Formats: sequence, structure tokens, C-alpha cells
Amino acid sequence: PDHPVLIDHFLRRAIEVDVDCVADGREAVVAGIMEHIEEAGVHSGDSACSLPPYSISPEVVAEIERQTILMALALGVKGLMNVQFAVQGQDIFILEVNPRASRTVPFVAKATGVPFAKIAARLMAGEMLSDTGPRARPQPKHIAVKEAVFPFEKFPGVDTVLGPEMKSTGEVMGLADSFPVAFVKAQDGAGTLLPVPGKWNVEQKALISVKDEDKALVVEPARRLLEMGIRICATEGTALYLESQGIPVDRVRKVTQPRPHIVDAMKNREIALVFNTTRDKKAQVDSFPIRRTALMMGIPYFTTVEGMKAAVEAMTVPAATRFHCKALQDYY
Repeated sequence: PDHPVLIDHFLRRAIEVDVDCVADGREAVVAGIMEHIEEAGVHSGDSACSLPPYSISPEVVAEIERQTILMALALGVKGLMNVQFAVQGQDIFILEVNPRASRTVPFVAKATGVPFAKIAARLMAGEMLSDTGPRARPQPKHIAVKEAVFPFEKFPGVDTVLGPEMKSTGEVMGLADSFPVAFVKAQDGAGTLLPVPGKWNVEQKALISVKDEDKALVVEPARRLLEMGIRICATEGTALYLESQGIPVDRVRKVTQPRPHIVDAMKNREIALVFNTTRDKKAQVDSFPIRRTALMMGIPYFTTVEGMKAAVEAMTVPAATRFHCKALQDYY
């Protein structure tokens, strides 16, 4: 009894959701619901996110909003509150509740056009929502995607794999009328220049090297790449699986195998896109040179399946649509 044991259970394939809301102690309004693109387990500050959610059902979104308001009222919050949820299928898990402003507040305010920090300050000073703020969650017709910016190139020994420890030092936002366009704008703002359809160098390939549990999940994105005319290369395990699914693949050696291997191909400018996920510490160490080489050579790389799917979807956006500009005020 004096030494309790705490057992944690990791929610596999769960979607993390950030929610900001404002309350005056008697009434609460959700400011924004943001769906993380990377799966739960990646620090919320490092994960890209979309406002409004792009894949969660309206029923789950409505339930998340209901639970957030109930918690704000039960806690007697006056001002801002942030809640982090995990959604697994139709099940909603509460990860943490913070009765304070979150780093997502400026993003939500810019995405919706509502000055929530200003409203929260007035509520904390004693004013009521009925006098100072919106009475319902803003419903923008556009999509806003937040992407994290990382300082990896300044630190030679740092790995780019994302995890529970926050590594980002900033963030950017992409606004558009659809998720793929907003995502590609956010990537561009963060310095990741995704290949443009029709302008792909036919001599270059996309590398796919993923852990066993991700192999089935990358089949559809791999097919999309082929449809865009992009050749695929893969390390042995991933290549075997993709070939069993009818996807033609050029095999390439791992870094731990005799040269020429994958890093040599990257340095020779044969690889223009990298998708790499790892299962354990050894695999992470073995594949470190791949991610580091991609970083230093400016090759777009993604270390989660969710990021890969979003990137492949964004690559289907034509160049003319991809870089269309629109005044911020016109979105409101």
C-alpha cells in the first residue's frame, strides 16, 4: 500500500486533439478544435495540426466540444482553458486539462479572426461573455494548418525523429480553402518544399523505409506516388511488402549494409523525398544517417505515417493552386 504501481497504456493509432475555450465562470465557448496530423505520442508543440479537424467525424467533434464546456464550467474557469484529447475510433480520452492560455491561442485567433487573448483578459477582469465575446464556436469555411519549425540543422548530433519531448522552436500557418493546399502552404512556410506535380525529375525517386506495423499503412500513399509518375525505392523489408501488394519498387541497401547504400544515393541526388519510421532505439540509431542527410541536403522528409499521407495528398495540388495568395481579411 505504501508503494503503488502506476501502469500506463499507450493508445495506438490515436488522433490527438487540442481544444481552446474561453469562459466567464457561468458560460463557456469553444474557441477552436485542432486535429493533430501526427499521431498521439508526438509532443503537441511538434505536431502539425488542422483547424477545423479534417478527418474526425462531426459527431466526435460535437462530443469533444460538449465535454470541454462541461469541464470549463465545473472548474470555474475565468479566461482561457486548453484541453488535450485523444480519439481512438469513436472513443474519446482526456489527456490533460490546463486552465490557462496555450501556445495554440495565437494560431486559433489568427485562423478564426477572433481576438481570444483580448477576450480572455476581459473575462479575467470580471466581464462576461455575453458582453465581450462570441456565444458559439467560430465556424470558418477555410482550413488553417499549423506546422512546427525545427532547429535541427544547427545541432549536428540531434535526430529529427519526433516523440514526446518537444523539439520545435517556432511555427508557421498555411491558410486555404482545402486541407491539401493549406498543408502545402504550411510546409512551404516551414522550409519544406514539396515536389510539384509535373515538375518532378524523372531520374529521382521517393524513399520509403518504415517499421513493420506501418507497412500496410503506406501502400495507398505509395500507389498515389506512382500515379503521379514518381518512382519508389525502398529498403529490403519495405520493398518485399510493397512488391507483394503489386507496387514496383527499386531496392536499395540500408546504411548498415555494404556501399553503395541509401545515403550514397541521397548524396548523389537520386532521392528527392524521404519517408522513414522506426520501431526501436537500434533501428532509430541505424537510420539516423538517412534523416540527417535529408536534413542537410534539403530533401523533404517525414518520420510519421500521418505526415506521409498528408504530404502525398498535398503533392497532388497543382502549382497554380498551391501558391495562390489571398488577403488574410478575406478569409474572415
